[in-house]
Amino acid sequence: MNDICVTCGLPKDLCVCESIAKESQKVEISIEKKKFGKKYTIITGIDSKEIDMKDMLKKLKAKFACGGTIRGTTIELQGDHKLKVRDTLQGLGFPPETIVIK
Repeated sequence: MNDICVTCGLPKDLCVCESIAKESQKVEISIEKKKFGKKYTIITGIDSKEIDMKDMLKKLKAKFACGGTIRGTTIELQGDHKLKVRDTLQGLGFPPETIVIK
């Protein structure tokens, strides 16, 4: 038997909660220099209660072949991936007008 989503009432494989949540997010992408001058791509503004951040981090790390972590409500990727992250987030369902690059 399929599990039912408690939020939208649809079966889990047809659930639209995460895609609706992606449309309401205001995602900011920035670059930060850390220890020894290393650059990190910082992604903020994603609500961890509505979107599975572990799954998103896993997809981003595999796509860019880099390390990364989740610190609180931000995703940190090793390296300068600013423009590539924007394109990837659009591919994951985030509307382009909600993604801001600083």
